[in-house]
Amino acid sequence: MNKSTTESLIALRNVIDELLGENGCAWDKEQTPQTLCDYLLEETYELVDAIRSGKNVDVREEMGDVMFLILFISSKYECEGFTLADSMQENAAKMIRRHPHVFGELDVQNVEEIWSNWEKIKRTEKKGTEDGKPKGTFDSLPKGLPSLLKAYRLNSKAARVGFTWDSDADVEKQYQAEWKEFAAALESGDTDAIEAEFGDVLFTLVEFGRRKGIKANAALDRTNLKFLDRFEKMEALAHERGLVFADLSFEEKDALWNEIKK
Repeated sequence: MNKSTTESLIALRNVIDELLGENGCAWDKEQTPQTLCDYLLEETYELVDAIRSGKNVDVREEMGDVMFLILFISSKYECEGFTLADSMQENAAKMIRRHPHVFGELDVQNVEEIWSNWEKIKRTEKKGTEDGKPKGTFDSLPKGLPSLLKAYRLNSKAARVGFTWDSDADVEKQYQAEWKEFAAALESGDTDAIEAEFGDVLFTLVEFGRRKGIKANAALDRTNLKFLDRFEKMEALAHERGLVFADLSFEEKDALWNEIKK
């Protein structure tokens, strides 16, 4: 970390100390790590949006907002016996421990071996739960992850311990089987079965994408942004032509859509 970064962290921490000091902000003083969780989630999503937009000026701002909240939350925990410095030192030690192919003498041939070794090291670090049961593969998976991202992580973690299909062709066959079950559910009219089978289709498709190096959450977000951009341009084009977009027929809207695509 260069001097400028260190000085900036100190300056930001000084701001927080003032906010929480005797003459500070009443609202800030009332906050707890629990009440700050939603703000942290919101700011993190804003940072992700900025990164995916490619607008560096927005990334810079949102990164600062996330860092402010990390420092703010860490200050709240200092009275409980640990600091942000403790957390960072523990993380540095953990990263060194989990990268023996970089910081040690372990020889690895590919990324798959890196991930496999990572999982083995994690299992030795977390030998068991409070009730004596061994740690499970998914114990560290956050419960609040968005469903599409969670599906990716479930498949990824399962694959690291050898629970996945042998080939991409096998996944394709499974996807086709899941689609047939979804179609059968549609025929039955059973709404619960339809939802369940549709979930199975999505879950299998997420795994197929993972094996092709595609993160479903990022891919869908890209498509969402593309759709939103085209839709807004379509509405703007209709407005320019003196048309009320909502009053247009589907065929007229589709013609505008195709015009925008070109």
